[in-house]
Amino acid sequence: MGQHTDLDPAFRSHAPGYWPAEAMTDWHDATWQLKNRVSSLSALEARIHLTDEERAGVLLAGNKLAMSITPHFFNLIDPDDPDCPIRRQVIPRLEEGWDAPEEMADPCGEDSHMPVPGLVHRYPDRVLFLVTDRCASYCRYCTRSRVVSGVGEQHLETQWEAAFKYLEEHTEVRDVLLSGGDPLLFSDAKLEKILSRLRAIPHIQFLRIGSRIPIFLPQRITPELCAMLKKYHPLFISVHTNHPRELTLEVKEALGRLADAGIPLGNQSVLLKGVNDSVEVQKALVHKLLMCRVRPYYLYQCDLIRGSSHLRTSVSKGLEIIEGLRGHTTGYAIPQFVIDGPGGGGKIPLNPNYVVHRDHEKTVLRNYEGEIFEYPEPTRIPSQEIARLKDCATGTTCGK
Repeated sequence: MGQHTDLDPAFRSHAPGYWPAEAMTDWHDATWQLKNRVSSLSALEARIHLTDEERAGVLLAGNKLAMSITPHFFNLIDPDDPDCPIRRQVIPRLEEGWDAPEEMADPCGEDSHMPVPGLVHRYPDRVLFLVTDRCASYCRYCTRSRVVSGVGEQHLETQWEAAFKYLEEHTEVRDVLLSGGDPLLFSDAKLEKILSRLRAIPHIQFLRIGSRIPIFLPQRITPELCAMLKKYHPLFISVHTNHPRELTLEVKEALGRLADAGIPLGNQSVLLKGVNDSVEVQKALVHKLLMCRVRPYYLYQCDLIRGSSHLRTSVSKGLEIIEGLRGHTTGYAIPQFVIDGPGGGGKIPLNPNYVVHRDHEKTVLRNYEGEIFEYPEPTRIPSQEIARLKDCATGTTCGK
């Protein structure tokens, strides 16, 4: 397999990995990758030895969230490590079948902020446009597991014309985020049809796409796709990477093509137990992201999605990680740690407690080394000083 250590900064290809050498003829074809996804128990067991928990999880997966893993991403799995951070993200486990009392089908409250099916309007000036329910691979902690993959408890029924009409009428909307599912699964022509329709609405200032395609299926990021996207600037793309092993040579090249097309790239990670819940792994991840010209943007506390308790960490773990990054690496590498307020509160930022004390005279601060500093509140300039400065300016007098 040629696996390298989790924290190795090198960018490497893992192909052909679990596939025969002949597969390399079609390896760079995104359509071949999608057709050869691992989506059954037999396909899994033909390649790796599953634990009892994984096998049971696969048997139950069809009742909740389908399993599907592209060959590219599957090659990152360590066959000998049941705790492999890649395995934990995409291979179902028995624990998914248990719902903790605090968990929800719709943890972000999207359905209650949906004026039109498929369009979520929670924030004043921006909307989330759910354009598909399909992904190249399915993350086991998916916030929208209720609607994606075709086997959830709901079905995504986006009303396209009603959504466009809503956007045309609501002039306060200046920012549209395309998500789903994964919009970059669409053909270039279908995606361009959506982008051009949105760009024709005068008050929509910029567009965003949320996608894990560059990570799961870098073969999809073709020069032709990038040339098309370039026509719709300002356009931003948020990618989703959780572990440094995911940043392969192919992924780096795909992200480079997007960056060369002038598309600002940000990364959104989810804090996951046994995947990236350490300062060391997070530091390796954010450093590799910067080498790919991707700015670490958000680190999410895992949403309260049903069946996710085995993947969720404590909030204090996220704060510990931010504290371990702040001051110990460049500010460009530090994401904002956030919790999506359960039930629909939106993103709430969290930071370590750097403010020790605050009153009307000063703020007492702690830096990353634990040293204490005082920052005084602004001193009001005395009226006699204002008069003196006026006299000085007019040349009358200029004494102290």
